[in-house]
Amino acid sequence: MQPSSAFPGPLSRRTMLAGAAALAGATATTAATATTAQAASAPAGSATGARTAPATATESRESGRPARAVVFRDVRPFGAAKARDLVVVDGRVSDSPAPRGAKIVDGGGRIALPSLVDAHIHPDKTTWGGPWVSRRPASGIADYVAQDVELFRSQRRPVAERAYGLMAHAVTRGTRAMRAHADVAPAYGLAGVEGVADARERLRHALDVQIVAFPQHGVIRTPGTAQLLEKAARTGAIDMIGGIDPIGFDDALDEQLDLVFGIADRHGIGVDIHLHDRGEKGMTAMRGIVDRTRALSLAGKVTVSHVFCLPGLSDRELGSIAADLGEQDIALTTVAPSDSLVLPIARLREHGVRVGLGSDGVRDSWSPFGNADMLHRAQLLGWVTDVRLDEELTDCYRVAAHGGADVMGLAHADLEPGAPADFVLVRGECLPQVVVDMPRRDMVVHGGVVVARDGEFLD
Repeated sequence: MQPSSAFPGPLSRRTMLAGAAALAGATATTAATATTAQAASAPAGSATGARTAPATATESRESGRPARAVVFRDVRPFGAAKARDLVVVDGRVSDSPAPRGAKIVDGGGRIALPSLVDAHIHPDKTTWGGPWVSRRPASGIADYVAQDVELFRSQRRPVAERAYGLMAHAVTRGTRAMRAHADVAPAYGLAGVEGVADARERLRHALDVQIVAFPQHGVIRTPGTAQLLEKAARTGAIDMIGGIDPIGFDDALDEQLDLVFGIADRHGIGVDIHLHDRGEKGMTAMRGIVDRTRALSLAGKVTVSHVFCLPGLSDRELGSIAADLGEQDIALTTVAPSDSLVLPIARLREHGVRVGLGSDGVRDSWSPFGNADMLHRAQLLGWVTDVRLDEELTDCYRVAAHGGADVMGLAHADLEPGAPADFVLVRGECLPQVVVDMPRRDMVVHGGVVVARDGEFLD
């Protein structure tokens, strides 16, 4: 997270994200379908993009254990006119008849929709669930970083508790997986990584989590950060190494990128770099990222977040960089901050670029806003891109559900046979109406197990 030095007057996340008047060319619609990508950066044990064969009771018996079967009765997948039973065997959707003795869960005619994926969130910074925090004006990145440290030191609840509360809340809103960025800096040591890792362990039955060691204070400009990033990688607790604006903030393009990519290469993990730099600064950084991805054979393991330099490009310029990103399988994430800064998702998809949607910060020192509700974020994506049609609204949901899965290397939870049984049940007429009205998630299912009901998390 970083404010724009080009925007005049007092800074906030909203003005930082929305104040780039010179950048135009927001995406008109999102992609109608998402291509499942298999990413080497997926954490151990997570599903990949390859579809697993439908689970059957016979397969389970042959493995020497009884099938774990659940029938979700009277549900309407994607808002179908006619309700049916959704059979789940051993955590995956099955097209076989329900085995005898299967557990029955009444869906009450609710719509069944794929669970959502938050591809970019900062749970270590949050004050969610605690007392209200009054924020002071900030005039630049240094002020935000200083307030981050002050907030961290003032919190009576440790990172693990705060992160757990927010991440569990995200589950109740239908999130099945998230990529969590945790600050790493001398001011904190590895407390952010350790706290989020603790929350991940407590939620392993309900949520798949990848952790990024994120150098919010800069990789080069803050001495000691590089050593902490290396230490975080050695612990095995993280899945990716982060970076931030190699030119605009760190003022050390080659030094930062060489260090970050070097750690990733040595430890066999991925890279996820925050890039807020716009114009030529941003594009120079992008070219450096592409070059290092190619040189180190890290295709499929690199993500660039925010990428505010792309929306203002001409169609020819965008097509050129998108082709490079597609060739090296470099993923992108957006938090849909404004019409001028949201990524042109449909155009990027044409070149096979994986694009995910995320929450960013939630009630932290940067902003009082945020709720870790990816259905709300899908609605915001539709709002800032000014969509109207049913298919466009459906596309927004697909980006929130499948786009993030592509970025994280997870199978699509598309309710098809063999898909992970990760879905939500809501009352409504149809999927486009659900995106607009954001009804309560009456039931959240992860791996065929009900993990939340009526907005309450089930331990």
